[in-house]
Amino acid sequence: MTKAKTLGELKATGYRPLTIKEELRKNLILSLQKGTNPFEGIIGYEHTVIPDIQRALLSKHNILLLGLRGQAKTRIARQMIGLLDEYIPVVAGSEINDDPLAPLSRYAKDLISEHGDETPIEWLHRDRRYVEKLATPDVTVADLIGDLDPIKAANLRLPYGDERVLHFGLIPRSHRSIFVINELPDLQPRIQVALFNILQEGDIQIRGFKVRLPLDLQFIFTANPEDYTNRGSIITPLKDRIESQILTHYPNSVDIAKQITSQEADINPEVRAKVHVPDLLLSILERISFVARDSEYIDDRSGVSARMSITALENLFSTAERRTLINNESKTSARITDFWGVIPAITGKVELVYEGEQEGPYQVALNLLSKSIREEFLNYFPHPTKEERKREGDVYAALRQFFSNGHEVNLPNDASDESYRETLMKIPGLKALVKQIPEEDQLAYMELVIHGLAEFNVINKELTGTSLSFHDFLSNMLDDLDDEEDED
Repeated sequence: MTKAKTLGELKATGYRPLTIKEELRKNLILSLQKGTNPFEGIIGYEHTVIPDIQRALLSKHNILLLGLRGQAKTRIARQMIGLLDEYIPVVAGSEINDDPLAPLSRYAKDLISEHGDETPIEWLHRDRRYVEKLATPDVTVADLIGDLDPIKAANLRLPYGDERVLHFGLIPRSHRSIFVINELPDLQPRIQVALFNILQEGDIQIRGFKVRLPLDLQFIFTANPEDYTNRGSIITPLKDRIESQILTHYPNSVDIAKQITSQEADINPEVRAKVHVPDLLLSILERISFVARDSEYIDDRSGVSARMSITALENLFSTAERRTLINNESKTSARITDFWGVIPAITGKVELVYEGEQEGPYQVALNLLSKSIREEFLNYFPHPTKEERKREGDVYAALRQFFSNGHEVNLPNDASDESYRETLMKIPGLKALVKQIPEEDQLAYMELVIHGLAEFNVINKELTGTSLSFHDFLSNMLDDLDDEEDED
């Protein structure tokens, strides 16, 4: 459309105004017909949340996105901007984005009355038609709806009964826009009441002022179910007026979670080039979140955000990068021992129940890592129990003999690649277990084997300072007894 500069030019183009809900519906229909995806980068919702949102927009509904933290609720809302027309015409200078053919404010009506078809027109880009407000207990009706402005009344020498003394809040200023309220239950009930008329009748009231503004808005609300019990609630009449409530969720598989984390993690390109992270480690990292969501130590009402995996991956890369800098190496591969540098990204992202507080956040993080390693170990190697060995043969026989003979394996966190490789390669029978694995990832799988055996108590694992020590507990006990006998 040619960008008209006056009301007369706009009329000549044949422009016809649409409500924002009609506009979103129109552009969504075009998107579906063309097979394009307006929600690029939203992974794991292709068959659940996204179809529900599309149905809500086709129905011209206001939407409540309900889900635990870190489930992309706000990101989904922000991407709806792509379903708006690129530009819309507004009356120049209007505070509330007045449509030139359907003005609402006194300012716009007076301007059109004075200038007629010469009324100046501006074009508003869709990026400016998205407004987001975080609900907090200190939000007031004046913030959202508006109030009388005594300074404006004094400067213009107008009585308080004049419409021109009104100061519009965020919602009127978002006319013809997408308006998002995040964490809706945190909004005080009396403030939620103020939204009734806007949702039901499309108008506002300011301190009983006789003004009717049939605002045109697409409301998107987000809420966490935890808020219903811990901090507040969505009052029933307001919830009743929100036509579509859509439940979000965490990724339902490790593979989907890996895609999300890889997409969202902020890793410098030069770091990605020098640090190789085997897919095995990416799986262990994602499995930590899955284990955490089922952990008896973590409050399941709070959830475990996808941000935990994202920051954990960033820390995993940084741990490996730091090691290359210390050892003056140009490239490296991440290791399971590098996960000890990931623990700070875990401890700050989980809400512990009483039992978890008793254990302590650090110990809970170690517990999550141990369970993740155990589960991933069983995806690649036989269960190291007596019953399994009888059926499949003891593939760990050489390893058991090595440790039962009193050998100990130490894996310092900051060991050089050469030292790390030499330590693993000297363990008999370990290389044979990973011969089907691509060579660049074999060391990671070799390390997984000894961690897995430790998780199933075949050998003992101890964290001493900055090093992991693996040994046979019984063998060490016998050695200690021998030493005591020699002393006697």
